[in-house]
Amino acid sequence: MLTTEIRDAIQRRRMIDVLLSGDAYADLVLKGGYIINVITREIYPGDVAVKGERILLVGQADKLIGPSTIVEDMSGKFISPGFIDSHMHFESAMLTVTEFSKLSIPTGTTTLVADPHEIGNVLGVPGMKAMIDEARTLPNRVLFTVPCLTPDVPGLETAGADIGSKDMQDLLKDDYVQGIGELQGFSNVHPVYNNAPYLIDDLLASVSYAKSIGKTIEGNAPGLFGRELAAHIICGGGHVSCHETTTKEEMVEKLRYGVSVFIREGSSQRNMAECIRAITEEGMDSRRAILVSDDMVPEDLLKHGHMNDIVRRTIAVGIDPVEAIQMVTINPATHFGFQDIGLLAPGAKADIAVISDLAQMTVSQVYISGVKVAQDGELTRDIPSYTYPASVKKSVKRKPVKLEDLHLSSGGAHGSVQVRAIEVIPDQNLTGAGIFTAAVKDGVVQPSVENDLLPLLVVERHGRSGKIGKTFVRGMKLKAGAIAESVAHDTHNIIVTGTNYADMVTAVNRVIAMDGGIAMIEGGKVVGDLPLRIGGLMTDELTGKEMSARITELHRLAREELGCTLHVPFMHLSFLSLVTSPAWKITDIGLIDADAFTVLPALV
Repeated sequence: MLTTEIRDAIQRRRMIDVLLSGDAYADLVLKGGYIINVITREIYPGDVAVKGERILLVGQADKLIGPSTIVEDMSGKFISPGFIDSHMHFESAMLTVTEFSKLSIPTGTTTLVADPHEIGNVLGVPGMKAMIDEARTLPNRVLFTVPCLTPDVPGLETAGADIGSKDMQDLLKDDYVQGIGELQGFSNVHPVYNNAPYLIDDLLASVSYAKSIGKTIEGNAPGLFGRELAAHIICGGGHVSCHETTTKEEMVEKLRYGVSVFIREGSSQRNMAECIRAITEEGMDSRRAILVSDDMVPEDLLKHGHMNDIVRRTIAVGIDPVEAIQMVTINPATHFGFQDIGLLAPGAKADIAVISDLAQMTVSQVYISGVKVAQDGELTRDIPSYTYPASVKKSVKRKPVKLEDLHLSSGGAHGSVQVRAIEVIPDQNLTGAGIFTAAVKDGVVQPSVENDLLPLLVVERHGRSGKIGKTFVRGMKLKAGAIAESVAHDTHNIIVTGTNYADMVTAVNRVIAMDGGIAMIEGGKVVGDLPLRIGGLMTDELTGKEMSARITELHRLAREELGCTLHVPFMHLSFLSLVTSPAWKITDIGLIDADAFTVLPALV
């Protein structure tokens, strides 16, 4: 059996014969297009010749065309390297790796670097390995940056599995593992340093081991500047990324510190327009500016596209098209140390996106390893659906809850109290924090639909703590009913909010009965639901297009039946428990002040 190295050497020898012998030819020539050269930031006429999986020549390829060469007419089209999404979560799309790939490949995305810490928080190393095994079956390149710590904030949240430095040797030896994922355990730098310094030691052990075997490390530095940012970078080994940058000022400082800024532009968190001002207004070098999706719902993928849509939006705010394409090709390739993708050059993998309209980023053809896989938005290669093992489909270990379990009780039978409430910030995973007046009836603090002030709870579902965290939320914009889901970053307990406790308990119990998923209840009846049996996060029962249609329908029902006007409400709800992001969040332990690393009482 030939090793990978021997096969590669044989292929390169054949390529040299094609270029120099005069009697051998290319397998494929993309003829007469405009080359997007991301190395020199140029566009110029030229051909791309391909032999096997790799590019032979970029330039004039007439002499490489033989009787068996496939020649594709590229007249008026732009030939680009295939796009790279450098930070994303399959779990956020609720799709398997396969179904996400089926939607993203026709848009020009040929490489995905995924962070599986969602399934890692629920199922630990076995869950991540199940996802990695699926990736091995696909034609596109899918790599993983794995968590070196779950939960991110031990003691303030309960995960389904605890991951630490002890697990790194087993995970990082896999060729499909690019390195260590976002260091959320050291996002809250001073609180961690003051309250849980042992976490820093464990993170450094993981990072040092990863660096010793040539793996990369991703950071997570929301709102960090100066000494705190420097400490985070050092913890990550000296070169990290950050996908939590939300302001121009952060972008400027992080670029100056050498951070690869992963500019996030997903479904519910859109930071590109603000971050890109560091380049358009301050003239900063964009080599370490990288566009990522982080979290995308299937309907956005199907309706708008993937990285091509993010590039389109970036062009629209004033970035040169080739510079924007650099941010999804050569810039991420440089960050990760990819030698053979992210550019069009001799010897590189023939991962290519053909663009018919540069301003609109309309992708007409996609090639992976020299094979056409998509044409005019549709796959031309069959990619079979993938079924996960039963072992990852029984992750909800909570018995049904009772109405009184969810009540937020006050000291008095009637009157009013002051409650602490998380405030939703649309299109961000950052939240506000406020204190509001709520009515009390029969000793229970009541929702106020008029003031958009609703109970918000997290019900532990991993069978470990059994706790229920309680507070209030403002800004979910519900007028009726309740929403519950087992997607609740990052430990993915069951999060629920609603206009009344009765619908809330029904919604939670519906999620439990489905072995995970999303449930909307109004008047005690199911308005809409979606089983997510893979870790309570994903499904292999629907295709990407079917999931897109289902999510579109659920959004319609949320709007029309529950009166919810918030954009992508399920995704916004899921981030209200992300305790590594300021200001207040909710976990099964209670209301968390993310900046102070403390638990706050819901009642003032």
